[in-house]
Amino acid sequence: MERDLRIPGYITSYVRRFWQASEDHRGTPTSPGRVVTLIERTFWSTLGETPATPASQVYGSAYRIPRSHVGEVQEYLDMREINGYSIQYTTFFPTATSRHRPIEKCLVYIGLPSNPQFLGRQDPQDVAEVIARSVGPSGANAEYLFMLEYALRELGRGSEDEHVGDLAERVRSLMMDGNGKGIQGGNGKDEESEVKRRAVENEMEGVRSGEGGEPGEETEKIL
Repeated sequence: MERDLRIPGYITSYVRRFWQASEDHRGTPTSPGRVVTLIERTFWSTLGETPATPASQVYGSAYRIPRSHVGEVQEYLDMREINGYSIQYTTFFPTATSRHRPIEKCLVYIGLPSNPQFLGRQDPQDVAEVIARSVGPSGANAEYLFMLEYALRELGRGSEDEHVGDLAERVRSLMMDGNGKGIQGGNGKDEESEVKRRAVENEMEGVRSGEGGEPGEETEKIL
């Protein structure tokens, strides 16, 4: 994805949950995986999930897209997020160590409760069992979860997501048998090391593409 700046930070008024089915990337139509979506906090509070007080900040990264590439990036993201996600706008707050100002209109893709892939409140262990066994055209569902966990951890202190971390631990447990072997035949620790290696490669690719430049008015921002 073409971008010239990556800004770590957070949004508010939302809760991140693995309550979206994935039939086209991390699962199949006959065996859907589970992927994250953002849920408006006011709606989430009506679902009766416990604990009832998740973190008030949802961490992630905002990407600045050069105007000359906005069209192609938008087309790519629209295709990637076609399975139940809709465009919304919200304010993005850079981390305290960033020199950047808040982004008042940051584009995000959200699986609204009205979309057919939104599953509603889910039992964490049930979600973990689906993730542990699911595979789709984009790869293993567990890889998606571990990559997200690693990326959030790398954003800095306080950026971890309790829901994501809990699911990751549950999936690790499911993927290991008494001999330390993954349920799909591989070594669980080796699989996680490969996830970390790929995450680092993706980060370095972002650096090579020019992340770290000064913000400008001629750009669009996408979370």
